[in-house]
Amino acid sequence: MSKKIFVCRPIPVVGLEMLAAQGHQLVAHPGPLPPTRDELIKGVHGCDAILSLLSDRIDAQIMDAAGPQLKVIANFAVGFNNIDLAEASRRGIRVGNTPDVLTDATADIAVGLSLAAARLFGAGIAAVNNGGWKTWEPLGWIGQDLQGKSLGIVGMGRIGMAVAQRLHFGWNMPVLYTARDRKPEADSLLKALHVELDQLLAESDIISVHVPLNDQTRNLIGEPQFRLMKPTSVLINTARGEIIDQDALVDALSSRRIFAAGLDVCTPEPLPLDHPLHQLENCILLPHIGSATTLARNAMATRAAKNILAGLSEKPLPFPVN
Repeated sequence: MSKKIFVCRPIPVVGLEMLAAQGHQLVAHPGPLPPTRDELIKGVHGCDAILSLLSDRIDAQIMDAAGPQLKVIANFAVGFNNIDLAEASRRGIRVGNTPDVLTDATADIAVGLSLAAARLFGAGIAAVNNGGWKTWEPLGWIGQDLQGKSLGIVGMGRIGMAVAQRLHFGWNMPVLYTARDRKPEADSLLKALHVELDQLLAESDIISVHVPLNDQTRNLIGEPQFRLMKPTSVLINTARGEIIDQDALVDALSSRRIFAAGLDVCTPEPLPLDHPLHQLENCILLPHIGSATTLARNAMATRAAKNILAGLSEKPLPFPVN
């Protein structure tokens, strides 16, 4: 029997084709911008499944708007902090995500940001584009070396491990990491050290953030943590913007308390053009493109579609989060 599926924004066609092939009715919000709250409420009306993105807050109001026939919510992301998981579970609505497909893509972005921030790519590119590049300058745009410097991984999950492998074997970087438990693979393969956050911040030259966003990690890195860092340290965030206190980050960068930062995530997204981070030459900003490769995005679309098809068939989700 055909079911109604609301797709909060266009996703790679491979996922949509999987759903359409089963005869389901797809209702997709048009255009590149997320639906407004009113558009979301109207769009989900009478739907049996929702294919959501991180920008879509799926809470009790949205579940009410969909109706009692709503069976499954598939998030086109690894994270799912945009969904009221407890409320969905209370109603018997299954929720799934798209794990294990963007590890390499995101790790590559973290490494790229490490190099770009440490070597002041942002300031150099700006000088080329605005006429500030007058000649070869022996004292111009001097950055930090990566070879042999210490790497701190805040959250040694799959992505953190992938970043650590790239920088350890590529730049001979010793690795420190935080995690709830020791990671035997990191300990043996990378000779990594499992340490507390304060020690990692104090001893690392490159600090890369890879923890999920929750009540414990919101503003995990703020003014007290920046005071622990080296003045030559480089902070990288490809996880969630809210993990870093952005006001404290602005202060740390503008006062040169730390050397530079590279961010693929921020809060809000997009960051307003008048935000101070845009004005800092020692901050590299990307538009949340960690998973933006053909392979990763197609795999995300496929997993989201599989979750919906399983949920509509009353089968266990292949990638469940509740």
